[in-house]
Amino acid sequence: MIKKLLLAIMIALPMSVFAQKFAVINTQQLMESMPEIKTINEQIEAANKKYQDEFSKLQEEMQKKYDEFQGLEETTPQTIKDRRMQEMQELDNKIQQFRQEALNDLQRQQQQLMAPVQEKVVKAIQAIGAEGGYTFVFENVMPLYTGTDVTDITDTVKARLGVK
Repeated sequence: MIKKLLLAIMIALPMSVFAQKFAVINTQQLMESMPEIKTINEQIEAANKKYQDEFSKLQEEMQKKYDEFQGLEETTPQTIKDRRMQEMQELDNKIQQFRQEALNDLQRQQQQLMAPVQEKVVKAIQAIGAEGGYTFVFENVMPLYTGTDVTDITDTVKARLGVK
């Protein structure tokens, strides 16, 4: 009885594997061709420019304080030197904190702007996958081998999204 069941499974398994359809897609190429991505990149670049300008101002302020510190006479009391050094350390901490907050904010902005585009792409891929009866749709970044029975649906998804 068990032998018959195992034999039936061994016969049915290869048939079910052959009935599956697979597809690949290059989402990087797809995303780069979308006009929304250009707009998002421009918005992120504009925000990055504002942060760079502010960062430059902070660095100029730091350089000014450093130059003033270097220009102190040797007869300047140590407490004044210590206070100036502490001011520079505090400014350096502010610069580091600003840099981290700016980086976090840019990442957050990019995620927020990209979320609707990514959702749109995923829905299009799912729709094409369902229409084509594909069992799996894989990312086609660096395939080592793609058989003739695997369909590249990148252009089909682009057409669905209305991009070239």
